[in-house]
Amino acid sequence: MSMPHHTRQEVARRALPLVDLTNLSETCDAGDIDALVTRGLTAYGPVAALCVWPEFVQQAATRLQGKGVKVATVVNFPHGSELTAAAVADTRTALSDGADEIDLVLPYPAFLDGREEVGVAMIEAVREVMPLDRCLKVILETGALGNAARIGHASNLALAAGADMLKTSTGKVPIGATANAATAMLHCIRQSGAQAGFKASGGVGTIEDAAQYLQIADSIMGEGWAQVGTFRFGASSLLSALLAVLEAPAHA
Repeated sequence: MSMPHHTRQEVARRALPLVDLTNLSETCDAGDIDALVTRGLTAYGPVAALCVWPEFVQQAATRLQGKGVKVATVVNFPHGSELTAAAVADTRTALSDGADEIDLVLPYPAFLDGREEVGVAMIEAVREVMPLDRCLKVILETGALGNAARIGHASNLALAAGADMLKTSTGKVPIGATANAATAMLHCIRQSGAQAGFKASGGVGTIEDAAQYLQIADSIMGEGWAQVGTFRFGASSLLSALLAVLEAPAHA
């Protein structure tokens, strides 16, 4: 059953400022970044952040100066390699270019191979070179981890190593965000007592998706917890869906 119009509008108004508007297309160019900046500064207020390839951080940061929108970029993306030194170097460069937030892919193949210390070391090393006011999101690639037990264990390791947010997916694998993964991750955040957040990413594109993840957060973390500092949607298409709802006239 579809949501009533007023409920859809409430969800859209709540979700829009939580969007990390993303372009991680292989064909992305400077013109696409300019268009992304324009899209992110909507008539209903700005999105939370733009998430772009590292080579476009400086351009995005320049265009967004004073606009109240963060610049996020990806590191160790998308395959989750074990190259900690490269991840640290890439993080330093991104921060120097103006990145406010780093979305770091957990070395999940090593984690699945039983070598969880590889991921712990990488997260700790990246966190160490980041100022405290910059946000470190750790992408767990929950679709590859598979079950709630592994997702929970990876979540706990990432939180203990210094993650400011747990993110579901790169969006580059067949299974992105799921309700089960979100539930497992949010329970870990609550049980840890950490001042940490959650980002639903990978296949999040409809108003129904947004409503579902907000409802899960409300039920586990409490109403009002899901704010820009604690909750994000990583998406390229969700913003269009939210704007379509906000721009639609109310039914007579």
